[in-house]
Amino acid sequence: MFLLDSEYSDLATPSGAMRTHVFRPAAPGRYPGVILYSEIFQVTGPIRRTAAQLAGNGFVVAVPEIFHEFEPLGRVLEYDSAGADRGNWCKINKPLAAYDSDTRAVIDFLKVHPQCTGKLGSMGICIGGHLNFRACFEPEILAGVSFYATDLHKLEAHPRGLGLGMADDSLERARKKAVHGELLMIWGRQDPHIPSEGRRQVYEALEAGDANFQWLEFNAAHAFLRDEGARYNPVLAQQCIQIVVELFKRKLGEGDLHTVAIGNQNSRH
Repeated sequence: MFLLDSEYSDLATPSGAMRTHVFRPAAPGRYPGVILYSEIFQVTGPIRRTAAQLAGNGFVVAVPEIFHEFEPLGRVLEYDSAGADRGNWCKINKPLAAYDSDTRAVIDFLKVHPQCTGKLGSMGICIGGHLNFRACFEPEILAGVSFYATDLHKLEAHPRGLGLGMADDSLERARKKAVHGELLMIWGRQDPHIPSEGRRQVYEALEAGDANFQWLEFNAAHAFLRDEGARYNPVLAQQCIQIVVELFKRKLGEGDLHTVAIGNQNSRH
């Protein structure tokens, strides 16, 4: 594990400045980069702790504020009905192209970050899982992880979609072989937001597009990774993070340093 530093940068995007929180090893050296996409509540305590877990395993983790067009920089939405209503409003009122240009801004930022090797992955949770799915259309993303990605499927009984008009093309692009790198999809079978028929749509799109992907389903609810609330499953969350770290180290590499002694920043190569 690594001692950590954190800061933020306000990145320029076509739709305005986007605050991006960076969690990274404090030890000198260069490490692979990971984009972490949040839930609709933006960069909450649980998201920050997830970012710190990844950074502690030797990654430079960039966490963008996904609704920077609508909320003041630094705003965190509460885990309550008002926060959910606001986040869901932002989700379907932000143009799809703005989500994609945000991803491009973070990729370009990490590629030249002085502590990043330039080998990049991404991970997302809930809406962030969908944003990770789309990030994997970018050739720089060598590995991506989606936790219970919402609004990917399209069912008549459950209108879904990402962005203004809820008319995203995510599955259509996946069917046309747009997914680069290796993709890991993680689901809770008791998640009411993504029923089995919806998950089947996603699986079939990835199969049709000959994607390199892994698929894990667990007996768990939506938000089982979030370390607040009744749906949190700490044992499963720990297991999943271990799987994620294995994927990122396998696809992105270890970086310059392998171990750092607790209490100082001496390194062993």
